Amino acid sequence: MQGFLHQLFAGIAMGGVYACMALALVIIYQATHVVNFAQGEMAMLSTYVAWTLIASGLPYWVAFVLTIVFSFAMGAAIERLVIRRFPKESPLAVVIAMVGLLVIINSLVGLIFTYDTKEFRTPFVGESPVQIFSFHELGALAVTLAVMGLVFLFFRFTRIGLGMRAAAANPVSAQLVGISVSGMLSLGWGLAASVGAVAGVMTAPIVYLDPNMMLNIIIYAFAGALLGGISNPWGAVLGGFMVGIFENLMGAYVVGSELKLSVALALIVTIVTMKPEGLFGRRLVTRV
Repeated sequence: MQGFLHQLFAGIAMGGVYACMALALVIIYQATHVVNFAQGEMAMLSTYVAWTLIASGLPYWVAFVLTIVFSFAMGAAIERLVIRRFPKESPLAVVIAMVGLLVIINSLVGLIFTYDTKEFRTPFVGESPVQIFSFHELGALAVTLAVMGLVFLFFRFTRIGLGMRAAAANPVSAQLVGISVSGMLSLGWGLAASVGAVAGVMTAPIVYLDPNMMLNIIIYAFAGALLGGISNPWGAVLGGFMVGIFENLMGAYVVGSELKLSVALALIVTIVTMKPEGLFGRRLVTRV
């Protein structure tokens, strides 16, 4: 029983990471209706920035905040300098640009930092009073829940957050009432990059730091976003937690750790085939 509880809590902790990445994917998808395939690499680059700041002698949480600021600026800059240059009528061009951005970031990080695996220390240290979770798992879960709570409050109770929601839901009407849709889009990219950076920093102590650390994470997050509903941010968050628990229990008791990724891929195919709107998403009907 203790082993099951340990696997369950580990799945919940990793589910918080997947939920953060799924939320980042949904924020951009709602604004552009395109999946940002470079989201994982952006998070990985931010994690390297955090590692560099910590290695230079900055306290962990100071480096954490500076990394969030860097990530926000990076996301907004990518939207303004890259994504905005592609016509809205050609979403395929944006997808190709995002795949190209994925390859560029991965290659640049490998060139600058090498592909050697590096250790990323965690601030959550100590002896756990029970054996079902580690301090890092508990701390990472607390951080991801806090970030998602702040994002919820931002979208629900601030004028900028409400403006971003309006711009994503109906850009034409939002522009008519004085909302800068282009500005909201840049803010959305910056916010998504910041949320993704939190997921990367919380993941690095578990999987270690290397340029390919987020490749599996983004697949699990994408599965969570599809499961919960890529049109519903909080459904995607719940889907991320569900995928975290599911893949961890499947890896421990059914398929083994080597085949966990195939479970996520099978889940993606099943959802897209059987229920493309997800468990909590809305089915969109277009009148012809």
